[in-house]
Amino acid sequence: MKKVTDENVIPLFPEEPQTQDSAWRKSIPAQVFLNYFFAINYHINHSQENATLQNQVFFRQHAADLTEQDLQALTKMLHNSWSTEYALRATAELGDETYLRNALHWTFPQAYYAVFAGLQAFLYTLGIKTNQEAVIRREAGRLVVKNAYPRTIGFYAAGPYHDFSIHRLPLAGYKAGLQIAGKEIEAQAQIGQFLRTTRKLAATTIRQQVQNNPATAIRSSKTGQVLDKWSVQHWQQITWRMGYTTLFDLLSRLRISSSHKEIDRFVEAQIDFRLFHESLLEIVSYLNGIHESYVAKAMGIEKYRQLVQELPPHLQNRFVEARLKTQVGPLFQGGATLQLAVAA
Repeated sequence: MKKVTDENVIPLFPEEPQTQDSAWRKSIPAQVFLNYFFAINYHINHSQENATLQNQVFFRQHAADLTEQDLQALTKMLHNSWSTEYALRATAELGDETYLRNALHWTFPQAYYAVFAGLQAFLYTLGIKTNQEAVIRREAGRLVVKNAYPRTIGFYAAGPYHDFSIHRLPLAGYKAGLQIAGKEIEAQAQIGQFLRTTRKLAATTIRQQVQNNPATAIRSSKTGQVLDKWSVQHWQQITWRMGYTTLFDLLSRLRISSSHKEIDRFVEAQIDFRLFHESLLEIVSYLNGIHESYVAKAMGIEKYRQLVQELPPHLQNRFVEARLKTQVGPLFQGGATLQLAVAA
């Protein structure tokens, strides 16, 4: 039998050079990452589930006794969020696709920290006053489970490694494809995969931390040596450390990617960078609108309106005011619906 080699295999697409095929394969991780965030945005905009705070009991019951010092602290957090979002938006306004490609080094973390600062302000109104990212993500996870967020972003993963369960995402069990989501089933499948891979990374990271510490390392009952391999029971022992895996943990992957050489793989990939940027921006705007609504509920809508009126010059007459009109304000007008359109 003649030996099969690369030289005598007829390619499926002979019109495409091998170098392009190689470049496409190298682009797969970046394409999958784009698929994930596009899927999240698609789900927010196309899900049949509630995407507003209008009927959330947690929102209606939200109240806070804020001092003048508290109001100043909240104003600072919101300004941090808005200024970071402003920078993220400016990138889209200033650059073409080549610019957006090379801007990933800062747009990834900008997307994360714009949401992070708004989330921090929301937690502050609940009496959770911290700037520790791990604590903030853990508390956000608890709020997701408690239905503080609209159903459309209320999904989460729980359970130990090798036995993850996905909640509030009924189609998450389907196999995720490599194509941009065009149907709700495809979006949920990709979000489900993103939740599982992110929780797996969290589990393996915690395992490494536990085993690298002589005081916490799990050892063999026979030899006393630190175990190289874990059983199901060992993985279950660290589940409590993981909390819930939510949308905010998915967003934290942007921070991780920006601080590693992994970002170079994105810059060199052949993907739609403008679509990636637009997806991130719409997710950021939606989540910031949610958190701003909670802050407005806590401080009172009139005080919040005054805060918006007194914005620094670079933020005046822009997305913050537009979001107040379309997302935040309607929640206080009795019966109006929070719009999903991203403020211009």
